[in-house]
Amino acid sequence: MAEDPHAHQSIAATAARLAALLTGGGGGLRDANGNDLVFEDALDVRPLSRLAAPPDVWAVDGGQGLVADARCLQVYVTRAARVRWVDGRTVLEEEGALRAHLLGLGQDRMTLAALGAPVAPDSALDVNLLRDWGEWEATARCVDEAAPGAMVLVDGDLQPDWRIPAAWLEGLLATASTRSVTLVGVTKHTGLSWGGAPLLSVLEQRAPAELGPRKCWWVPVARTRPDVGAGIRVVVARLDPDARFSFRIDLPGDADPVASLGALAALSDDAAFPGYPYPLTVADRLAACPRWIRDEVWDRIDEVFDEKDVPFDVRERAFADRHRMMERY
Repeated sequence: MAEDPHAHQSIAATAARLAALLTGGGGGLRDANGNDLVFEDALDVRPLSRLAAPPDVWAVDGGQGLVADARCLQVYVTRAARVRWVDGRTVLEEEGALRAHLLGLGQDRMTLAALGAPVAPDSALDVNLLRDWGEWEATARCVDEAAPGAMVLVDGDLQPDWRIPAAWLEGLLATASTRSVTLVGVTKHTGLSWGGAPLLSVLEQRAPAELGPRKCWWVPVARTRPDVGAGIRVVVARLDPDARFSFRIDLPGDADPVASLGALAALSDDAAFPGYPYPLTVADRLAACPRWIRDEVWDRIDEVFDEKDVPFDVRERAFADRHRMMERY
């Protein structure tokens, strides 16, 4: 097949623009997700010392999976896992209840009512809200059950889905503060950028040049606007000297960042995943919804279809993946 010159030119031009962004020295902090953040004027790389681990640590992560898709109707499963880490060992591994959801025209309000989330009754509903609310429900339970001085780790930032009122998070942070519990959000992939390039990549190049290799460090990045809900401080940190990656970390506005990050670093020295809090690694594994779980849910749905005398050809017409069938040949 002859080479398409237009394709070659577009690929080359795209690669050149990307190379300039990744290696350029431009400035300017931005958030691709458009959250209400007030950014720092400059990126100040600061050394970070590892401190003692908190005596009680909880970790929460959520998972989701698409079971069946009829385009106008979808069946999803979600769950939120919890892990408790006390004195250097896991004392609780809770996968979380698997919840099945039917989404689509005419179904959203029924699902929303059953969800019990503090969102407006006419809110748009999607699987992101379902998974997110499940995680925050589990987080609230962790705050209630945690011992004083505990740390509760959340996979992602401390800014819930936009449909969840800011007042709800304010209440949770106030409860945590009253109980001397620190909420911490750890984000693996973030939309934060510096001069158009991924912020984490920029800092991972800058920090060793300023502090030397094999150093832990942190950088203040932003705060939430004072007129928009709960006060959150956003930083980037490298939590282990052998870590390949840094992470966005969200802290309550009243938390001591040096003490909180130093304690978090003490949880981030696992040999398999250096630089990422180990309890969150366990929660991530527990929350996953792999293919076999989705297949089991579909098998159970099939059993109910049998009980309700739904013909096989009706099921196949609704849920067969025609693209996959055509791409076999």
